[in-house]
Amino acid sequence: MRTTKQMSVTLPHEMADMVRAKVVSGEYASESEVVREGLRALAARDRAVDAWLRDQVAPAYDRFLADPESALSAGEVRARLAYLRDE
Repeated sequence: MRTTKQMSVTLPHEMADMVRAKVVSGEYASESEVVREGLRALAARDRAVDAWLRDQVAPAYDRFLADPESALSAGEVRARLAYLRDE
């Protein structure tokens, strides 16, 4: 039984050129390898975003709901960001 499935995709010219350039350079053996690597990177990014939401955003939101008075105003956030930028 095959573990792969053949598909046809349409890419903008510049993306298609980038895929071909990766193969021509010898970095990848085939166009399919380039696409697979791109999809693996996309999946890794999705996992990282999911972990960030689960591990940092959701707990911060829960802390806010438990104590809304501890939240910073928009002005306080801007001031802190300006301070960090100027350091």
